[in-house]
Amino acid sequence: MAGMGAGAAAALPEVSQAQAESQAYYEEPAKKLPVRRFDVVVVGGGTAGVVAAIAAARRGAKTALIEVKGYPGGTVTEGGTALHSFYNLWKAFPGCRKRQVVRGIPQEIIDRLLAVGGTSGHAEMSEGYNYDSVCTAIDTELYKLVTFEMLVESGVFVCVNTLLAGAIVDGSRLRGVIAESRSGREAFCAGAFVDCTAYGDLAAHAGARYTEPNDYAVVNSIGVANVSMEKLHEFLVKHDALSQRAEGIRSGEEGQIVRLQGSPARLPRGFADEAAKIGMSMVTTTVHDNYWMFIKLNLKMPVSPTNRDEVAQAELELRRRQFRAIELFREYVPGCEKAFIARTSPKLCIRRGRLIRCDYDVTHEDVIEGRHFDDDVMAYGFHDSAPRLQIKDGGTYGVPYRALCVAGLENLLAAGMMITSDHRAHMSTRNTVCCMGQGQATGTAAALCAASRCGTRDLPYAVLRDALLQGGVYFEGG
Repeated sequence: MAGMGAGAAAALPEVSQAQAESQAYYEEPAKKLPVRRFDVVVVGGGTAGVVAAIAAARRGAKTALIEVKGYPGGTVTEGGTALHSFYNLWKAFPGCRKRQVVRGIPQEIIDRLLAVGGTSGHAEMSEGYNYDSVCTAIDTELYKLVTFEMLVESGVFVCVNTLLAGAIVDGSRLRGVIAESRSGREAFCAGAFVDCTAYGDLAAHAGARYTEPNDYAVVNSIGVANVSMEKLHEFLVKHDALSQRAEGIRSGEEGQIVRLQGSPARLPRGFADEAAKIGMSMVTTTVHDNYWMFIKLNLKMPVSPTNRDEVAQAELELRRRQFRAIELFREYVPGCEKAFIARTSPKLCIRRGRLIRCDYDVTHEDVIEGRHFDDDVMAYGFHDSAPRLQIKDGGTYGVPYRALCVAGLENLLAAGMMITSDHRAHMSTRNTVCCMGQGQATGTAAALCAASRCGTRDLPYAVLRDALLQGGVYFEGG
């Protein structure tokens, strides 16, 4: 074998540098791929994708979910601090009617978590309720388990540890996706598809139009152990820095602190300056004693997070920042003297990668004016820029179905953080509970389209709305 290799190498002709550069591509040989057939394929098992797949399967669609990691959950389990928000911002507006505006499958997930001690419940904010009226904190590991079980119970064919590698497109119709795993390379064909990848990977593979605004920091949150919410609270109060607090279920006991946020400018100068350098947000939540579920370390990248090589540098820098964060807590915050990192995300999380062009682009005015549409698929009432930006009078706005239909493709829907171009509007639509609601809408619509063998734009809205109502979705005023 060695002789054959040496002989083959010696037989290669000499080439010029120009020729070598022109040959810097490898043409992959064509091969026949095994085909799996489904009614609906959902790509991305994160915040929106879990709900989309469950919704599609419950409508009787033979559904596959393709997820690159070994578990579902996405940003819910890795990037945030709590689920924002199942409710309207009623506490900030005296006399405003309190209402839970996101229900259905997202609420079922919370109910399942409550049964196993995996959430604070919808804990009302006692400080900072002009930002959100409730804090719904979750146990990240139990969320992965509960949602995985719900997917399997619904009959979803769950493909974890599986990478989306391409799309099979025929004109304006998506025929299938190519996925790759240790079991090999396969084609998944279906009648309808949902892109829940956060990065817009499927839409991009399918030839959809998109931009990459790179207008958010990336983040890698850590879980921190050997800490105390009560002592952190005392630290923030001592420096007149407390800006948010919520009490809910923690380690099985009600009325415990489950969320705290502080104003860094009021904290000791050494701590505040160093926290700013590493992009550390002074907000955390928990459902367990002696543990902070999320401490966020942010980093603004110079280019889009779809750039692999720049992301590699960012991954290293974020882990350095995590280490520095622990040093700061040990040095400055009582009760943290023996703090350590107990959890990290397997990779950085984004707020936006590719922005996919859809049939309608939700605007800033749509959100803050509380506008509803004749094709609403959900209502939502939280804005991450509150109190500076809030939905009018503590109300809600609607996400129209056409805002989830990928432009130029007749059977592809998008859900999650890849919709809505206006940064201000996106500060609402990208949030976890809104993404969950979008997931139920797109999964339901995809199942209906597959059953009727119609494109996404041919689906009668009345049929979709009726199916969403059957699935427990709340519609404002209806």
